[in-house]
Amino acid sequence: MRTLIVLSHPDENSLTHAVAGRIAEAVKATDPTHDVEVADIAKEGFDPRWSEADIAAFRKEAAPPADVLAEQARIDRADTLVLVFPIYWWSMPGQLKGWIDRVFTNGWAYDEGADGKVSKLLGRLGVRLVAIGAADEDLYQRRDYAGAMRTQMDVGIFDYCGAPLLGSDRLLPGAALYPQSALDRAGEIGREIAAAGRSVAA
Repeated sequence: MRTLIVLSHPDENSLTHAVAGRIAEAVKATDPTHDVEVADIAKEGFDPRWSEADIAAFRKEAAPPADVLAEQARIDRADTLVLVFPIYWWSMPGQLKGWIDRVFTNGWAYDEGADGKVSKLLGRLGVRLVAIGAADEDLYQRRDYAGAMRTQMDVGIFDYCGAPLLGSDRLLPGAALYPQSALDRAGEIGREIAAAGRSVAA
């Protein structure tokens, strides 16, 4: 089994990096045979901006740009995709959203037919979302930010592509000591990923 962890945060000392690292460590500690790759797209300098080449790929007039093909190949090697990100304005950071915009393209993540019907192409890829925020859960529920994030990401992106959502966590301040509670939950997520991988392999 193989898990790809993608994160987007420019500060390598951030909680986002610590959570991604804890998930990776817990997967490997639980199942040493489970391959884990951590992709720090901020450090790698991934360009989230759409170009004319991306538009041509969306219209199926040309192949996707080389950097997009490389990201698609990296995802194709994985059984599980984990996105770890800070919550900015009740969503993901612009670079990670741009990564999805460019990489999850028509003809690879989904296929829009001439008749208007959409084929979902990522049914084999399990997805886990791990969002890290500064406000407590009460605010997300009171203002329905939780519902807005669920509609945008869980349904609007991954259900549209047919990728099964294996879990969606918000690591937020609460009654437990934070950020230690976030790191503890990250360890649990890693162990859950490894356990799920073992059950599939069996």
